[in-house]
Amino acid sequence: MKISVIGLGAYSLAISKMLAKKDNEIWIWTEDNKKCEEFKETKKVSSIIDTPIPKNIKISTSLEKVLENTELIYLITASKYVDIITKKMKPYYKKNIPICIASKGIEESKEELLSNIVKNALKTNHIAVISGPTFAIDIINNEPIALALASMSGKAKNKVLETLPNETLKLRVSKDIIGIQICGAIKNVIAIASGILMGLGYSNSTQAFLINESLHDIKDMIYYFGGNPKTILSFAGIGDLMLTCTSTKSRNFSFGYLIGSTKNRKKILKYLENNTVEGYNTLDTIYKMLKKKNINIELINCIYDIVYNEDNPNTLAKFLIEKK
Repeated sequence: MKISVIGLGAYSLAISKMLAKKDNEIWIWTEDNKKCEEFKETKKVSSIIDTPIPKNIKISTSLEKVLENTELIYLITASKYVDIITKKMKPYYKKNIPICIASKGIEESKEELLSNIVKNALKTNHIAVISGPTFAIDIINNEPIALALASMSGKAKNKVLETLPNETLKLRVSKDIIGIQICGAIKNVIAIASGILMGLGYSNSTQAFLINESLHDIKDMIYYFGGNPKTILSFAGIGDLMLTCTSTKSRNFSFGYLIGSTKNRKKILKYLENNTVEGYNTLDTIYKMLKKKNINIELINCIYDIVYNEDNPNTLAKFLIEKK
């Protein structure tokens, strides 16, 4: 089966390697000519992650070639590019080909969940979302991992299930495509807050305090946006939240750690320039979305004031104690 992967990064390479185990023909699309040439010459993309790439994976800068005769599309790109990329895909997208979104975040300019962006751009209901506690390196190293798979489309769900191997992967299926996306986006925001606390020198007990409090707020947000609050207990919920909030592999956590540990604003901004910190953009977007809906999530307000308005990071610990 030909599978198209849109986006070239550590996570998309990891997912592609996993998909390649089932002898699928994997085509990855990127706009980066240098990385494409690097792959042609070395059969690696060491500038992203230094791992051999199987022969059944190809990389191209041609969307037409990547999408031609494909049976399933995985969208694995930074959330801020999803709107632009799906519009580029439109001339080559064949009706009713399932799309699985593995990106995490909320589209900034339209303030929409990524599934809505894909649905509106490509006029399809065959959309699935995968999300859960996974880092690219752990997928590549064949560690046992877990993902939540959500879809309202039987066709999309079945195609994804058909392509993913199960030797080291546990999949739990849901219909709550909204809740899975809210969990996947907001956990990055909470990871920034967790990093702030650890950067300030607080203990793991305080970190656990934050994570526990955030569960209630994420559960509320899932409900407000039309999802199932029970999804907070899924791999995409508490599972991904725990991983992202406690690991230095997380760029969101590391960004927060910088905010807590240094007053050097230039250093913080430099980190943003050199790394994709999904939680930074998601924080701004979800803050605006909640304001428009007249929904008050005090934890989000507190994190926003620290990250965007440069409030004293120590206000976060004080807030947790005083939070009702």
